[in-house]
Amino acid sequence: MNSFKILLSASVLALAGTVAMAQPYGTWNNMPPPGNGNGSQILNNQINLDNNWSNLHASVGTVGGDVVVQGAAGGNLIDITTMNDTRVVNNQNVGPNASIGSNLTMGANNVWGNVGVQNQVICNGASVSTDPVLTSVHSNQECHAADPYSQTNANMTNVAGNVVIQGSTLGNSFEADSNAPNMPIMTRQINTSGSVSNVTGSAVNVGGSVGISSSAIGNTAQIIHYSTH
Repeated sequence: MNSFKILLSASVLALAGTVAMAQPYGTWNNMPPPGNGNGSQILNNQINLDNNWSNLHASVGTVGGDVVVQGAAGGNLIDITTMNDTRVVNNQNVGPNASIGSNLTMGANNVWGNVGVQNQVICNGASVSTDPVLTSVHSNQECHAADPYSQTNANMTNVAGNVVIQGSTLGNSFEADSNAPNMPIMTRQINTSGSVSNVTGSAVNVGGSVGISSSAIGNTAQIIHYSTH
């Protein structure tokens, strides 16, 4: 995943034991049991029904150092980091009337350092990183947005260093890593939207390397379970 992330604070609530104990773990419409109450028990429920749009237009010239420009738009995002036993119930939903997009236009001339341009759009994003004995995650992500959309236009001339231009659009993204001996994870991703990423870039008279990339992904998940031996 891209190192650049958009982090939003999420509501953290204790799971209601009387409700969860009456419902079995493993069904998407019900919550898993909260366990014995030790450690971190996190319930996140995010619903986005409206538009999220970003427009960034920048022009720079004659810069002695580096130039970094970043555009981003997101529907629902959460980042969880703990150092103890953790149980997470995550539900993220973006409605069909929501439009999520980012337009970025960038021009740079006479730059003595490096130039980095990044434009990222994500419908639902969740990241869980823990270092305990138990990590349990139950995640449901649904992206029904009209069109997660990323448009990037960048023109670079006379750059002494490197030039990197990146555009990306993601429907649902889930990441989890832990060295816990026990790491049960259930994740479901539903994407009914059309993900679009357009990148138009040019680089002239560049002293270093040039990298230009564009990606549009519906659902993506990465789970890393470190060895406990």
